[in-house]
Amino acid sequence: MKLDVLDHGHVEVVDHMGSDLTVANAARVSFATHKDELDKKDEKLIKYLAEHNHWTPFAHPQITLRIKAPISIRTQFFKHKQGFVENEISRRYVTFEPEFYTPKWRGSPSGSAKQGSDDFLKREDVAISDICYNRATKQCLKSYNYLIERGVAPEQARFALPQGMYTEWYWTGSLAAYARFYKQRSEEHAQWEIREYAEAVGKVVQPLFPVSWKALIQ
Repeated sequence: MKLDVLDHGHVEVVDHMGSDLTVANAARVSFATHKDELDKKDEKLIKYLAEHNHWTPFAHPQITLRIKAPISIRTQFFKHKQGFVENEISRRYVTFEPEFYTPKWRGSPSGSAKQGSDDFLKREDVAISDICYNRATKQCLKSYNYLIERGVAPEQARFALPQGMYTEWYWTGSLAAYARFYKQRSEEHAQWEIREYAEAVGKVVQPLFPVSWKALIQ
């Protein structure tokens, strides 16, 4: 399953291990029992585990996603360390033309907030912001290509590329870790872009573990 996010990004399921039954059996092993099919008792058990924060059974199922996002948003993904591992495209080794995110511009926050943003800007302000931003990204790309053409090592030429450049990575984590990520990054105070990705993550993970996902994110 693959979902588009923002203008050029995506969240795609690469692989997964386990099921809702894995969660139930991981908990049930304490009593030296095992089931081969999920039933209503298992669903109640999964709900109980989530409600009482017995998170280790949810750490056994694993999910691997391939995600494409702007660098500054990728940084917010990578703040989630427990239960995750990542491998990212490296511009030490690749020199193909990068893509850039064009934001849906929002105003600076009102009051004394040091982070966050306000409502989306009006059309005329968006147009001016786009012109300024596109001019900057084109200049960065021009500088990057010039450095490559001059024989500068890609690992150094990449310093000219901006935070709005898209990158891609494999992200593997436990079901428990993905649920924590979703709950934190879909919260209304999270940045709009990461909320869009969190919702996409939820949509691709939920069908894989429908009972557990519902219990974890309530």
